[in-house]
Formats: sequence, C-alpha cells, structure tokens
Amino acid sequence: MQAMGKVGLFGAAGAAGQSIAAALGVAGCDYRVVGRSREALQRTFGDDPHAEIVTWNPDDPASVCAAAAGLQTVIYLVGVPYHQFAQHPPLMEKTLAGVTAAGVERLILIGTVYPYGRARGNPIREDHPREPHTFKGRMRLEQEKRVLAAHGHKGLQTLVLRLPDFYGPGVERSLLHGVFVGAATARRAQVLGPIDVPHEFIYLPDLGPVVERLMRTPEAYGRWWHLAGAGTITQREVAREAHALAGRKPKLMVAGKGMLRVLGLFNPLMRELVEMNYLMTEPVVLDDTALANLIGPLGKTSYQEGIRRCFEAARETVPARGVN
Repeated sequence: MQAMGKVGLFGAAGAAGQSIAAALGVAGCDYRVVGRSREALQRTFGDDPHAEIVTWNPDDPASVCAAAAGLQTVIYLVGVPYHQFAQHPPLMEKTLAGVTAAGVERLILIGTVYPYGRARGNPIREDHPREPHTFKGRMRLEQEKRVLAAHGHKGLQTLVLRLPDFYGPGVERSLLHGVFVGAATARRAQVLGPIDVPHEFIYLPDLGPVVERLMRTPEAYGRWWHLAGAGTITQREVAREAHALAGRKPKLMVAGKGMLRVLGLFNPLMRELVEMNYLMTEPVVLDDTALANLIGPLGKTSYQEGIRRCFEAARETVPARGVN
C-alpha cells in the first residue's frame, strides 16, 4: 500500500463521511471536509485538529476545483434529496471536471446497490449485470459510468465502492433508526415492510477503516468493489433484540407498499419510497470476497454488538417516556 497525500471528503457531513474521517484521524492523516454549510461542518469536525473545513458549490466546476486544490484523493459522498436523483449525473460531471482541473490523482465514489436492479441470485459478485429497472437506479448507474469513464483521464484514477443499506449509532437516515428510538423510548416504531425478509445492513463505523486501506491500494482503481454487512438479518429480529435490551416487546407500525402509496399522496418522500420497495421484498445481498482478497480481512461488527451500540446511543440522546 502507498502513503497518502491529503484526502478530501466531498459531502462530508453525513454519517459515512464521519466514519471515514474518524478512520483518517486514527491513521494520523490530515483531511479536508467539503460541504455547502460551514456551520454543519464546524459542528461535526471543528474539534478535530486533522480536519480542514472548506465550503463549495457543487454546481460550479470552478468552486469544485478550488475545494479540491492540493488534494491527492477525493472521496465523493454527496447526497441529493430522494425526489431529485436526476441531479446525480450532472453533479458528478461537474465534480470530475473540477477535480481534474485541480490535479487530483484519485477519486472514490461511495455507491449503492441501486444500479444492479433485481438480483439474479444472492449473494451477488461484482460481475452481476447492471440492469436497473427504476429511475433512481438508472441515475446512480449514469453517475457510476461517468466516474469509471474518467479513470485514466488526465492522471485521474477512479473506483466505486458499493454498500448495502446501513445503520449505526445516531444514523437517522437508516431504515433501522426508528427501531432503536422506539426501543429506547417505549414509542411505537414506524418501519418499512415487509419485516420478515432477510436483509443486509452494514454497520457504518466499519466503513472508514476499509476506505482508508482501499484508497492506498493502487490495484483497486479502475473498477467497482463490494463491501457487505455481517450477513443478513430481518427487521423483526433487529426490533426484538433492541427491545429486549430495554426489557420490553417491540411495538411496530409496518408500512408496506400499499400504505406507502397512500402516504405518498401527502408526503413526497413516502411517494419516492414506493419505487425502491422491491429492495424490501427482493433484497440485494453483496459478496465482498474480491475486496477481502485485495486488502485483507474486513472488520465487521456483529449485528448483536451493533444493535447494542445503536440502542445505547438512542437511549442517551432521545428523551424517554414511561411505558403505559
């Protein structure tokens, strides 16, 4: 593995960015966090002496170039609202133009399973066809195509790291977050159904150390890789384990595809979830053997331990109420 120059986390304020930043800090690496809001970045990274805070406008290649100046590696974590996935390809186009102009050597996109569409059989390897049948899958695929097409252009090396659904302490955008809050507060948890289908989740704090090793591995670039979770588990099993830690039984409100359609009449986010509900009935499970063969053993937190940490985090941060 090679030594690293300075790393930039574009779209750093989310949970994935925080996981990678933590791993870089442990490794003693200086890094730059880039986002639209200085206040949000300062709140999250202001106490880390390794972190440099920079704001940008991702719609402006000149702003991207300024944010990337002096960086060797850019890790792209930029999210868009769920109903604005059409932004993904053009934002990536502008980012690639900006980082290339800045002389960045490496770019890593943290991706999803969306570009695969329906799995032909689980677990799937990297050679599974990319045949998205959803709009969001097609937009993510177009984003990936731009990243991989840029590999070898003006000295830039690129790769894509695909993740399944994720969870972690305080990770509010996880499918499982409401379960932990419900367990900690004795409130009824709202979950997306069906909840008895085995599903794969990555414990997000496990991401950072893998990315830190991957970015220093020259052989990794020019293709995509999988990082899987610690096996599969059902949402009902997660709920049982989390509520058992609180000494009570789960109280769940399950929203299936039909309910999502109804809720979508009033809530744009619920309307957007309908399209991707196939992942709840036909999950995509990843095989990350190739990544392990490349960089060595992948540290994975067990579901039992991850659930315990998430429950404890929810109990510390969310005010509880008495059980009726």
